[in-house]
Amino acid sequence: MVTVAERRPLKRKRNLLHVLGVSEVDWKDAELLRRFVSDRGKIRSRRVTGLTPQQQKQVAVAIKTAREMALLPYGTR
Repeated sequence: MVTVAERRPLKRKRNLLHVLGVSEVDWKDAELLRRFVSDRGKIRSRRVTGLTPQQQKQVAVAIKTAREMALLPYGTR
């Protein structure tokens, strides 16, 4: 019997903030924050984005602030 791990090798997600050289996430950078929001307006999880826990928290707070300032949309129903 073949397990899931034997079927396909695990591929680490690339950390987009590390690739772009971003050390601090700014809520005014709406173009960067849009990459972490789904087409339905939901914040993507760490499993999908590949961020560290600290970076994910920074991104989440920045997205919520950008939503308050009307730079990003809220989720649709």
